[in-house]
Amino acid sequence: MHRRSLLLAAAALPLVSLPAAAQETIRIMKSPTCGCCTAWADHLAAAGLATEVRNVPDDQLWAMKEQLGITGDLASCHTALAGPYVIEGHVPTADIQRLLAERPEARGLTVPGMPIGSPGMEMGDEREPFDTLLILADGRTEVFASHA
Repeated sequence: MHRRSLLLAAAALPLVSLPAAAQETIRIMKSPTCGCCTAWADHLAAAGLATEVRNVPDDQLWAMKEQLGITGDLASCHTALAGPYVIEGHVPTADIQRLLAERPEARGLTVPGMPIGSPGMEMGDEREPFDTLLILADGRTEVFASHA
């Protein structure tokens, strides 16, 4: 193999080996005053996901949730978009990566409320068990992952 071919092949490797999740930019919409939303975005960035954070007024945030089919029982404090999916609340990075790798026919994921110990909601060693729910196309949900 010629040196030039070897260099070109080596330069292309990182692009070829990136998982699908790393190629998506997670667009996060949050209230300007919400610290836990910022902490959640920091979790995603620390895991290597590209993030774009937008501060939006609360009335616009709730209108957007409604347009995306996020009902009150599914809602949390921030809403994100990852490719064709909505990500609502403190969804763990691994769950987002799995969603983007598997690409199910669904609206997206949610962790309703703000469970203590979920990403961005850390409070020392305190933890509440929670489920990440898959929001199906018809609005029903099913457990996507459980976290103890």
